[in-house]
Amino acid sequence: MYAILEGLRIVEASAFVAAPTGGLTLAQLGADVIRVDPIGGGVDARRWPLARSALAESGASIYWASLNKCKRSLTVNLRAPEGRELVAELVARPGEGGGCFLTNLPARGELTYDSLAARRRDVVMVQITGHRDGATALDYTVNSAVGFPMVTGPARRDAPVNHVFPAWDVITGLTAATGILAATRRRRDTGEGEHITLALSDVGYATVGHLGHIGEAIVNGTERAPIGNDLYGAFGRDFATKDGRRVMIAAITARQWKSLLDAIGGHEAMRHVEAMLGVDLSDEGQRFEARDLIAPIVARWVGVRGYDEVHAAFDDAGVCWGPYRSFLEMVREDPRCSTGNPLFEDVDQPGIGRFMMPGSPLEFRRHAREAVRPAPTLGQHTDEILAGVLGLSGAKIGELRDRGIVA
Repeated sequence: MYAILEGLRIVEASAFVAAPTGGLTLAQLGADVIRVDPIGGGVDARRWPLARSALAESGASIYWASLNKCKRSLTVNLRAPEGRELVAELVARPGEGGGCFLTNLPARGELTYDSLAARRRDVVMVQITGHRDGATALDYTVNSAVGFPMVTGPARRDAPVNHVFPAWDVITGLTAATGILAATRRRRDTGEGEHITLALSDVGYATVGHLGHIGEAIVNGTERAPIGNDLYGAFGRDFATKDGRRVMIAAITARQWKSLLDAIGGHEAMRHVEAMLGVDLSDEGQRFEARDLIAPIVARWVGVRGYDEVHAAFDDAGVCWGPYRSFLEMVREDPRCSTGNPLFEDVDQPGIGRFMMPGSPLEFRRHAREAVRPAPTLGQHTDEILAGVLGLSGAKIGELRDRGIVA
């Protein structure tokens, strides 16, 4: 059975999160993704977290291995024109599924779109930048500028609060993968290539706009205030159980609200709140406005029960809720985050050891999920790619290696 993207080849010259996420997304659907790194590894080759077990190689990057699984690795001296020439030839190699280049590195010389298109007119290139004007940006600097740290954290605080999830990098990577698929579909129909530029900050601005924050700022002219762990516009908050665990409860829809009240026996108490405030708690916005009277009722019920009792009662009633867990607690406690879920496989990663890795979360009815393959060691497939894709002889490859062009 063919993989969904079998026959599609992507050359990825990248670092950090955004572009590698785009390549990983395509690789896990069956594309042949060739990651190009400088000899010895790029700036992200040893990024934390590092493997620190007794069985792991000193300093092996779990981060790098996790983002680059299912790919092949080619190491080239990209500072040398001959090294860039090899990568350009790899991108432009004839063949229906090739001619795709994904990068978030500065494109120079042989690796600019115009140079690649001169070799192969239907080349598809996705070039990720920080800002569209060429200024440098990272996820952290984009996030600081698009509003979210100003509404994150408790209401009483004197500084913005960053979140640690690199959302803009991840969304940019997924958008880049979408761009490649869109361009190759059009190429199939028209024979034309495409140069796609994708600015990290534009992904941030677009997402903020899609979620209504730009419209709110322009139309209402108001600032969104930080509200701690409350859910904006509906009822949701974290609560502590008797034994010190914390749970997040959300009631956005009418059904979720009814399920919560069924679980805690709260219908009568909420009717008193409605009468006191003159509100209709079947409306999610009015539940948000009444949250400081609703929350103590829920807190009293949760606070006199242990976590296991709360867990059972909420699941029986169909409440929308979730426990707070650390990463380690998630791995140890959550049956969904285990090899019992077909998303995951135990994989032997060279230099690190055996640990659970996820595949693509997309589940196709007519195509089996692609097996999770470990990340390559740096340069693992250099000879294989140079010989198998570019058709270079062993003598030529040896010469390139001796001259420090490949490794």
